[in-house]
Amino acid sequence: MRVALFGSPAFALPTLEALLQRHEVALVVAQPDKPAGRGYKLTPPPVAQRARELGLRLEQPARLKGNAAFLELVRGLGLDVAVTAAYGKILPQALLDAPKHGFLNVHASLLPKYRGAAPIQWALIEGETETGVSIMQTEAGLDTGPVRLQRRLGVAPDDTAVTLFTRLAELGADALTEALAALEAGTLPSAPQDEARATYAPLLTKADGRVRWEDAAAAIYNRYRGVFAWPGSWTPHRGGTLKILEMSPVSAPAAARGAPGTVLAVGAEGVTVAAGEGAVLLRAVQPAGRGKMDARAWAGGYGVRVGERLGCAATAAEAAGGARG
Repeated sequence: MRVALFGSPAFALPTLEALLQRHEVALVVAQPDKPAGRGYKLTPPPVAQRARELGLRLEQPARLKGNAAFLELVRGLGLDVAVTAAYGKILPQALLDAPKHGFLNVHASLLPKYRGAAPIQWALIEGETETGVSIMQTEAGLDTGPVRLQRRLGVAPDDTAVTLFTRLAELGADALTEALAALEAGTLPSAPQDEARATYAPLLTKADGRVRWEDAAAAIYNRYRGVFAWPGSWTPHRGGTLKILEMSPVSAPAAARGAPGTVLAVGAEGVTVAAGEGAVLLRAVQPAGRGKMDARAWAGGYGVRVGERLGCAATAAEAAGGARG
């Protein structure tokens, strides 16, 4: 079929490669290049960079709503279908109506759960043991369209947003390939979503990375997994911010007692900190203004002792600054 891909981040790259193997990619649409890195160099999103490497037709419109020239361009391509994969912009109805079969969206959750921009991260934060991808017919609403095909994927106990992102990106490409074959054959089903079961997965904020020491150790660890790529786990400490780069849930030492956030033990494996239930072991950290450190070395170098409490003594301004890192 003659197709277009609307996508921006690396999540969409396996989908682009899958489309190229079986269909004619008439157009790739990505978000505009943006400043990135310390030098704020103008940098293309991964999908735009790959499209340029392949010599594909690429458009990066700053806006879609009211963009008559872009709409006419798409209409003139004679598309059978268009695909979105983490494109990051709302599509106006006139654009959705342009391809013969409309738009199919590769969404990284089992809809109607985790509609929105960060389904992978929130599935981990909520402790899901299973997720998947949904191939959805795109409507003007936020991930509300009929589900055309779903594929499930187990979540490993040590999955983070990075590892699960990679696995779901590949699964999404496979699911889309299957969906397009069925669409071409006229056998692709369509099932409305159950609005009563809908949940939302908004973009993460810097505050989402703050460790909630009063939570159970399992919940603290799940949040760490979900925010692993960004903004990362962090906690106020001694008026600054301590980034927690590696952690795991553990049983609290039998003889140790302490309020949530209290250091219970410092040992060869790291620093054990009390949670609302159980404890977590900090294995690697990054103090403000320093690089990554083994947690035991950090405790020794900074004089962190049993009984000291993390998560206190940071103002809102300090916390926000630390979260920015």
